[in-house]
Amino acid sequence: MELRQLEYFVAVAEESNFTRAAHRLHIAQPGVSAQIRRLERELGQPLLDRSRRTVRLTAAGAAVLPHARTALSAVAAARSAVDDLTGLLRGVVSIGTVTSHSVDLPALLAEFHTEHPKVEVTLGIDSSDALMDNARSGRLDAAIVSIGPDEQPEGLEIHLITEEFIDAAVARSDDLANRDRIPLAELADRPVITLPRGAGIRRRFDQACAHAGVAPRIAFEAATPQAVADLAERGLGVAIVPRSVAHGRDTLHAAALVPEVRGRLVWAWRSGDALSPAARVLVQKARLLRRVRPDA
Repeated sequence: MELRQLEYFVAVAEESNFTRAAHRLHIAQPGVSAQIRRLERELGQPLLDRSRRTVRLTAAGAAVLPHARTALSAVAAARSAVDDLTGLLRGVVSIGTVTSHSVDLPALLAEFHTEHPKVEVTLGIDSSDALMDNARSGRLDAAIVSIGPDEQPEGLEIHLITEEFIDAAVARSDDLANRDRIPLAELADRPVITLPRGAGIRRRFDQACAHAGVAPRIAFEAATPQAVADLAERGLGVAIVPRSVAHGRDTLHAAALVPEVRGRLVWAWRSGDALSPAARVLVQKARLLRRVRPDA
């Protein structure tokens, strides 16, 4: 029995899919399948039910999974102990981020790479919900996400980057362009442009509308705050965007929502001692970072 066989088995069990597991492991799918078959032959029992589109654990697989995780955790702890003793950092650190923020990630990652060239860093973009789920599961070591002003995500530790207000923005030709404040109730009959569900800003807006008893008409969804603002510039509706985006364009008029809608941009990572030594160093460096992008 080899450690990589256990690693591949755990990945497929968690992803419920051979293709996603192979992508997560950065290897070809046939290699994953072959190693798991060898593990099954050695144990004398099938561990995975491959008869459906979603791969499921057999009874034997469910019995083996916690032991496989324990074995992998023990090996990771042994490596961490040696790394801590020698000061050597290696491995892979996976970072995720929402699309709009002021953190100078290129500077952070370049500095980390210079100090620890043997560590491979990967960077991905997703919604806040997906990023937090991936941080909890260990697919990501840390992520920049948008959460509520009083929210403490379950299973995650957080470090505040900035507080952010969420404003309405309209084209200069819109009849709301002479208003500094816009009650949420006035948006009920207007086309609204927002980020998709799963985005932190969208959740803040939906929660505020629900609390105010308002059912907004979502006319358009766009993947980034900048794209949302682009649609508003064309007169297609009221954009719901961070204040920095709303005030950053001469072609848009920004107005505060009433009641105010705000959130926090934070670093988030899994609670406890699950981080690798390399991930711990990067998280600590991120927490100390005070720089923002030059264009922020």
